[in-house]
Amino acid sequence: MQERLAGRVKAPDGTPVNGPVVKWKGRNKPHRQDRRWATAWSPEQIANRLPLDHPDDKTMRISHEAIYQALYIQGRGALEREHVACLRTGRALRVPRARSRRRPSGHVTPEVMISERPAEAETREVAGHWEGDLIIGTNRSAIGTLVERTTRFTVLVHLPRMEGYGIEPRTKNGPALGGYGAEAMRKALATRMTELPGQLRRTLTWDRGKELAQHAQLKADTDMAVYFADPHSPWQRGTNENTNGLLRQFFPKGTDLSRWSSNELEAVAQTLNTRPRKTLGWRTPRVAA
Repeated sequence: MQERLAGRVKAPDGTPVNGPVVKWKGRNKPHRQDRRWATAWSPEQIANRLPLDHPDDKTMRISHEAIYQALYIQGRGALEREHVACLRTGRALRVPRARSRRRPSGHVTPEVMISERPAEAETREVAGHWEGDLIIGTNRSAIGTLVERTTRFTVLVHLPRMEGYGIEPRTKNGPALGGYGAEAMRKALATRMTELPGQLRRTLTWDRGKELAQHAQLKADTDMAVYFADPHSPWQRGTNENTNGLLRQFFPKGTDLSRWSSNELEAVAQTLNTRPRKTLGWRTPRVAA
């Protein structure tokens, strides 16, 4: 079993092939670094192969769960750590089943899907229905973008990093400090949207990002219903996607967006809102609003 899990990789003629030199660097860090080359049979492959290789020896039976338990529960020394590293995931800690089944977009429930959005939002006949998203820059920087579906009026949301960003150690299970964590996002959106008249705060359609995980509180803060687009369906927020493309003229990919102040974002939004738009009969969003 040890040979099948952690045995050396060999060329067709049986010559061992070393692969990269790897040093143990800690738990749960299999990505963006070299992994030791090993035969790396999975526990399930080992468990199911034993009856084929030893059909008459009933002692050569083990479940794949028993192998996992031996690796993760009993493993404490360097040798066991090396065996764990041979698993394809490279995890030194096992992910509990309940956590592995948790959906990354668990904040999106059926009642807030775009299919539940009022029909008037689709027709664009009534103002007050918004689409929103983030444009992302380097060093965990971002700008929130909001576009009104009828007038194409654009609002940019300043997302400064929260106090404590970059300072170690961080508070365990504390809020994300990059500027667009769920708490920071809710506060920033609520501040901007409550500056608008109530009749212009009808709905907001977002993608499925975790930054809007506090959408229920956002609805309570702004009296504006929040809906989420279907997975991998950017056309359901086409107005916002188009506007984000226009904004990349000012905020190119691969640049730090945290350096721009709220006043500078207002200037960029003003530029877009005073440009004539073909879809508006060459009127500007500001005039259409």
